[in-house]
Amino acid sequence: MKRTLTVHQEGNAIYQIILDTSFGQLASEICKLEVQERRICIVTDSTVAELYLKEVKEILESCCKEVVGFIFPAGEASKNLDTVQDLYKLLIEHHFDRKDWLVALGGGVVGDLCGYAAATYLRGISFIQIPTTLLSQVDSSIGGKTGVDFSSYKNMVGAFHMPRLVYTNVSTLLTLSQEQYSSGMGEVIKHGLIQDRTYYDWLVEHQESIDNRNLEVCQEMIYQSDDIKRCVVEEDPREQGQRALLNFGHTLGHALEKQLSFSMLHGHCVGLGCLSAMSMSISRGYLSEESMSCLLKLMESLHMPTFVKGVDLQKVINDTKNDKKMDGNTIRFILLRRIGEAFIEKRVTEDEMKAGLLAVLR
Repeated sequence: MKRTLTVHQEGNAIYQIILDTSFGQLASEICKLEVQERRICIVTDSTVAELYLKEVKEILESCCKEVVGFIFPAGEASKNLDTVQDLYKLLIEHHFDRKDWLVALGGGVVGDLCGYAAATYLRGISFIQIPTTLLSQVDSSIGGKTGVDFSSYKNMVGAFHMPRLVYTNVSTLLTLSQEQYSSGMGEVIKHGLIQDRTYYDWLVEHQESIDNRNLEVCQEMIYQSDDIKRCVVEEDPREQGQRALLNFGHTLGHALEKQLSFSMLHGHCVGLGCLSAMSMSISRGYLSEESMSCLLKLMESLHMPTFVKGVDLQKVINDTKNDKKMDGNTIRFILLRRIGEAFIEKRVTEDEMKAGLLAVLR
């Protein structure tokens, strides 16, 4: 069953998030955008191309004048300016102008890279998100954050550029590896922790169905997560205030990701960052130890890592000082006052972060 969320900016509807269990409604949704006389470039990676490029390309060819594909090697290593430059070359060779479109078909790496190219090619062209991983369906496809990594620093180069449509085919979850699927749960659990205790309790209650990828349960889960992110993004589209709450688990998570040379998936690093931040919140007296036990059990039941080995504690701390969430020399760290209520804290000490990291380092 199709479900829809509408994202607003300054009171005006700017795009819809469509949730369905197939690509059956994709053509009708894209045709609403009046692309019939335009070119479309599908940006995807080598893994997703084998699964969905042919089907999606045939659908889009019924909607527009010309469809071309741009495929890059799957993985975080491709998320850089060199890949973006190759995409620019293809768009120039095919005479794409400001009224033509990009379509991101894939996970977070594809969406971030495609969105950044759309934001910067000819000073900005329209793009559509078709997320195929759980992480991209609940997080990176929504809200207009785009970007690429630079010199091993994650998302250091980027822009805010809203998509014109997000079309999520929930059945794509069935083709994900267990590792990719559980990675997405890092962002899902984060949403409950920061904003909605009832949703967090629902995740705990439905963890078996979630693990089994029951599509009805998964669609409800994605809808709830998307709605939480939609509300936050509408209130603060450019992360000047409350949108920073979505960075819960990310300050230390990104630093761990860098120290692991991106060998651990982003959502898993976010999960470890959430455990660290929860430990810090417990140390301040905001949460009980039971909160940590519940989160650990939930993550373990969903096959998420709860610790990591071989990481230098001080190097992780040092990397937080290059985090995008810095405000001058101060880190805007996100802590929990209670489950379902996060807040921005600018007085977190290095010792507190070290203690929090010890909860996940072995």
